[in-house]
Amino acid sequence: MLQSLKQLFGNKLAATDGELGHVKDFYFDDQSWTVRYVVADTGNWLPGRQVLISPHAFPELQHDGKHLRVNLTRKQVEDSPAIETHKPVSRQYEEDYHRYYGWPYYWEGDGLWGGARSFPILEVPPNFVAGEAAAPVTPKVERADAHLRSAQSVNGYHLQATDGIVGHVCDFLMDDQSWAIGELVIKIGHRFTGKEVRIPVCKVTSISYEESKVFVSMNTEAIDHSAANDLVPTRVSGFTPAEPSPLKEVIKEVLAP
Repeated sequence: MLQSLKQLFGNKLAATDGELGHVKDFYFDDQSWTVRYVVADTGNWLPGRQVLISPHAFPELQHDGKHLRVNLTRKQVEDSPAIETHKPVSRQYEEDYHRYYGWPYYWEGDGLWGGARSFPILEVPPNFVAGEAAAPVTPKVERADAHLRSAQSVNGYHLQATDGIVGHVCDFLMDDQSWAIGELVIKIGHRFTGKEVRIPVCKVTSISYEESKVFVSMNTEAIDHSAANDLVPTRVSGFTPAEPSPLKEVIKEVLAP
């Protein structure tokens, strides 16, 4: 089932022994279009710190009524390698991160997920203790920066069609089993009266982070006639929406015939 990333921003996260914070962002691979990490803001628990949580740590992308559940302890998260969110995520950092948790690297072997692969769950070794690193595994790929990008940053990028700019990225639709991003949601037309359409990521030819643009192999007419974004903005399973604003209720009463 498709899941809007925008709907997950701000959702609370729960470890096995207490709250972790809330969903701040998602890092996705701009080559495979797969979400690799949830960026968690730890709030008052670990002030000023943000941590990465791999999809490996989620038993399933479902809500228990108040939180998204994570199969980690607060101590494991607290002692995990620190991330500098203002810098690109390096492959060296990812090696340290996966080694810390005892998980295989996602770019090789059974650690891969996305596409046709099922939900990326791996059992944590039974004798694993936070901070006791697993034996180093030499990756088969070059130790260079990974192609990880912030969904929050790309949100708002202009969409560059073959014949001009048309709209901007306003959401990502992810498969809730494989964590693969299948479509971009694009807002076209007027800011208030325009519409949202869905563009398959296979149509994306490149992303320019310098120009803040996403380039696609479609013209403006084809984009305008793309499928409408009819994904109902429902809550994550069990999530209770915020109470209606009292001001809105007052306005409704004043405007009522």
